[in-house]
Amino acid sequence: MTAPSTDTAPPSPTVSPTKKGSRWIEEWDPENETFWNDKGEKTARRNLVFSVLSEHIGFSIWTMWSVLVLFMGPEYGLTPADKFLLTSMVTLVGAVVRVPYTFAVAIFGGRNWTIISAALLLIPTVAAFSVMEPGTSFSTFLLVGLLAGIGGGNFASSMTNINAFFPLRKKGWALGLNAGGGNIGVPVLQLVGLAVIGASGGPRVLLGIYIPLILIAATLAALYMDNLASVKNDTGAAIDSAKDAHTWIMSFLYVGTFGSFIGYSFAFGQVLTNQFGRTPLQAAYLTFIGPLLGSLIRPLGGWLADKYGGARITLYNYVGMAAATAVLVFASMQKSLPLFVSVFVVLFVLSGLGNGSTYKMIPGIFQAKAVAKGLEGEEAAAYGRRLSGASMGLIGAVGALGGVGINLAFRQSFLSYGSGTGAFVAFLAFYAACFVVTWAVYLRRPAGRITAASSSSEAKPQLSYAEV
Repeated sequence: MTAPSTDTAPPSPTVSPTKKGSRWIEEWDPENETFWNDKGEKTARRNLVFSVLSEHIGFSIWTMWSVLVLFMGPEYGLTPADKFLLTSMVTLVGAVVRVPYTFAVAIFGGRNWTIISAALLLIPTVAAFSVMEPGTSFSTFLLVGLLAGIGGGNFASSMTNINAFFPLRKKGWALGLNAGGGNIGVPVLQLVGLAVIGASGGPRVLLGIYIPLILIAATLAALYMDNLASVKNDTGAAIDSAKDAHTWIMSFLYVGTFGSFIGYSFAFGQVLTNQFGRTPLQAAYLTFIGPLLGSLIRPLGGWLADKYGGARITLYNYVGMAAATAVLVFASMQKSLPLFVSVFVVLFVLSGLGNGSTYKMIPGIFQAKAVAKGLEGEEAAAYGRRLSGASMGLIGAVGALGGVGINLAFRQSFLSYGSGTGAFVAFLAFYAACFVVTWAVYLRRPAGRITAASSSSEAKPQLSYAEV
């Protein structure tokens, strides 16, 4: 790659077709402003648009069981605990597959894997279409539900791919938009489900709508996306990122933001039907609002992180999430549906905002570590892209496990207390822990400063992560 120059701009890397195929780009240097302004930005934005579309459909298929369970009345023979267990296992698979999906981009290419991963969504959708009827055993529903988990992997590969296309100064906005556009697949699915329920349609109608949409997403990816040859299959990066403490610290924080978003998205409708006695149609009228607003605000979280620092935005966001959860405990105990729904929507919004700010922190942390090692220019940028791209899969996977925890917590709370109050108390304690970790690791001084030492024991410049 060509490093930026402060005097005479070097020739811009090409985005022309190469010997590898018409959709491979051999040279890519988004940190080079001349290249970015002349060619890079247009190409990056085009890939972002179609990445969002595929990820959007992936999120819809991943979370389709949060709507399908609303169709499953007494004739299906499933208890509330069965439904929470079903959605928990779907969330679990979506979390686990994020790890291999992250590295699939480097093996197959971002465009190629987007085509493959979009086409794979046909498997859980057609399978659910085949078995969705009364009389089907719970074990069959569980097995088919597990297949839907592959939709959760699309997020990881999409974020890894888009991370490579954009320069550091644009990553917060780009990753926030990419993730937000994907996340919005949750409320869109719920709105489609509401329309189907309102029209007295069955669950197969909902599934039938998504089959052609999957084919469209795969086709558009094939026509308009690109592969970056510079994104190599780097097992060393995976090992290095797994060894880095910040990967696991950020995983913990991402449990609190994205884990909350996806967990609440799966559970909200069931809480309304089981705790407040809402019918499936009444629940469907409310469940889409929180995920919709939480998805729309995610790019704002990335933008605020770009402007003010991801750690600061994340810290204040956890204060808000804890406060909202405390009010939810009160609303749950008082059985106040208007207050409960209003504050739950606020909690969704804050989880979306935190999604954007936490993901912005990841490339910033590894870029800062590169600077601490004495790297400069493109060398520092390449180091940051290498480790942040590898770490995103691990962080996304662990973060999604938070959705599993939320659904299991609700399941246990309903079994033990007949309501979700006990689960909300546990969530409140967790958000408090996230606040403490964010402050202690990334904002507290002087402990917030990390000194990197060279092999010759000469101290490198002190580094503060307060701006990441």
